[in-house]
Amino acid sequence: MNADDSPAANSADGAPQAAAKAAKATKRDQPYFDPVAYGNGPDDSIAATEADENAATTHHTVTVGGSKIAYTATVGHLVTVDPSSSKPDAKMFYVAFTKDGEKEENRPLTFFYNGGPGSSSVFVLLGSFAPRRIKTAMPDFTPPAPYAMEDNPDSLIDRSDLIFINPVGTGYSAAIAPNKNRDFWGVDQDADSIKQFIKRYLTKNNRWNSPKFLFGESYGTARSCVLAYRLHEDGVDLNGITLQSSILDYRQAGNPVGALPTAAADAWYHRKLGVHPRPANLEVFAEEVAEFARTDYINALRKFPQTDDEVVQKLSDYTGIDRVTLIAWSLDIAAYDSRGNSLFLTTLLKSKGQSLGAYDGRVTAISTGIAGRIDPNSGGNDPAMTAVSGVYTTMWNSYLDEQLKFTSTSSFTDLNDQAFLNWDFKHTDPTGAEKGVDSKGNVILYTAGDLAAVMALNVDLKVLAANGMYDFVTPFYQTVLDLQQMPLIDKTVRQNLSATFYPSGHMVYLDGGSRTRLKADLAAMYDATTANRVAMDRVIALQQMTAAKMR
Repeated sequence: MNADDSPAANSADGAPQAAAKAAKATKRDQPYFDPVAYGNGPDDSIAATEADENAATTHHTVTVGGSKIAYTATVGHLVTVDPSSSKPDAKMFYVAFTKDGEKEENRPLTFFYNGGPGSSSVFVLLGSFAPRRIKTAMPDFTPPAPYAMEDNPDSLIDRSDLIFINPVGTGYSAAIAPNKNRDFWGVDQDADSIKQFIKRYLTKNNRWNSPKFLFGESYGTARSCVLAYRLHEDGVDLNGITLQSSILDYRQAGNPVGALPTAAADAWYHRKLGVHPRPANLEVFAEEVAEFARTDYINALRKFPQTDDEVVQKLSDYTGIDRVTLIAWSLDIAAYDSRGNSLFLTTLLKSKGQSLGAYDGRVTAISTGIAGRIDPNSGGNDPAMTAVSGVYTTMWNSYLDEQLKFTSTSSFTDLNDQAFLNWDFKHTDPTGAEKGVDSKGNVILYTAGDLAAVMALNVDLKVLAANGMYDFVTPFYQTVLDLQQMPLIDKTVRQNLSATFYPSGHMVYLDGGSRTRLKADLAAMYDATTANRVAMDRVIALQQMTAAKMR
C-alpha cells in the first residue's frame, strides 16, 4: 500500500501530510509553448481568438543578503483592454518574479521597462536586479560563447516582487485586431498601454493594496513621468519611482553644458586630462567641472567666436582635447560630424585608433579601417553595446527556454527599430499643453512637468534619479539641470527627490560595484518608504479617494 493511501493519511491526523502533498503538487513547474505569431511591424496584430493569458511557471531559490529566498517565476501574457469599450486591444508579454509566502499589503511590486522607444525589457531583466543575471566583462569586451549566468546577490527580490514589461511591438507583445501595433507607438498611447497592463496585473494577481514602484531606464524615464501621472488619474498612486539614465527634456539633448562633466569623466578615466596631479576622487572632480560648465563655459559658448585664452585652456585641461581642435568645434564638446559621429568620442583616443562608447565612455573600440565607417546611428554598433550584445542575445534565449520554460515559434524582438521610426512624440502634459512636438514638427518632448505634477499631488512619492558618470547618451549633469529646473516649487516635496551617481555607463548595473551600490540605494528607499506607515496610509487613502471619484 502507498503510504499516502493509508487510513492515517486520510484521517484528521493525516491532514498535514495531505496538505504538504497538495502544496508540493502546486509547486510543480508548468512549461508553456506559445504557437502564436507575434509580428513586430507597424500594421501587425494578432487575432482576437489568440488573446489568451497563458503562462509558464517555475520555482527557484536565490540567496540575497545571507537569506535564502524561494520565489516563483511567471512568464507569459496579460490582455489589456480599451478603457472606453472594455474590448481587448493588446496582448502584452511579461516576466514576473514573486517571493513565495508573502501577504500582498506587505509586499511591494516594482514594474520595470527599458526605453528606446522600441526596446524590450530584456536588458534591464538580465543585467540589473532580477534573481539571475548575465556575467559580463564590462568595461572590457565579453568574449563569445560559452557565456554564463549566475545567481544575483544584488537582486531586489528581497525587497520587492519584480515585473518586467515588454511594450507592444517588443518581446512577444502585439496589438489585438482590429488594432495595430502602431496604435500604441506614441508617448501618450504607450503610457496608457502600460497603465492598462499594470491595472490588469493588479487585478489578476490580487495586488491592488501592495506598495507600488516603477523602474524605467533611458526613454523609460520619460515614460515613467507620463505613466505616473496617468496612473494617479486612474486612482493608482505610487510609492516610489527610479529614473535610471534620464532623458526628461529632449530640447536639451546635445547641450554641451550638460555633457561637459561626462566628457571630463571620460578623459579622467583614460588619463588624458591636462590637470596635474590627476584628481583622486571622480565625483569631487565632476562637481568642479560642473561649476565651470554652468559659469565660465556657458559664457564662453555665448560669446564665441570671441574667446578667452584662460577659459579655452581650462576646457582643454578638463577634456583632453587641444585648444585648436576645441576652437574648430566652436567650443562645443557635444558636437557631431555630418555622419552622426560624436567629435569628442572619436577624437579623445584618435592617436590610438580608438573611439569611446557613447553608452559607456570607459569602453573603447577600433575606429580605423572599415570599423570607422560603420553606421554610428545603429545603437548596436556603439562600442559599449557591442561589448555585451552577444551575451545578452545568447543567454536570454537560453534562460527563457531552459530555465523559465517558455518557448515560442515567434522571433523575440529585443529592439524594434520600426517602433522608433514610427513613434508619435506628441504629448499632452497635465496642464493640457503640447509638450511633444512643436509647430515645425521638431521633437521637444518634455516630461519633467508630468513628474512635478504627480509629486505635488502625491506628496509622499519618493523619486530616485540614478546616473552613470560615463554615459554620453543621457549625461548625468543634464539630468541634474532638468530636475533643478522642473516646475516643483514646494521645498518639502522636493526633499522626496534624490540623485545618485555611479562610476558606470548608461546601463549602470553592468558595472559590478555600481550595481551593488545602486541596490543599496534602492533598498534604503524601499525600506524608508514602506516603513513610513503614516505616508503609506496617505497613499492608500489618496488611492481610495481618487477611485471613488471615478465610480
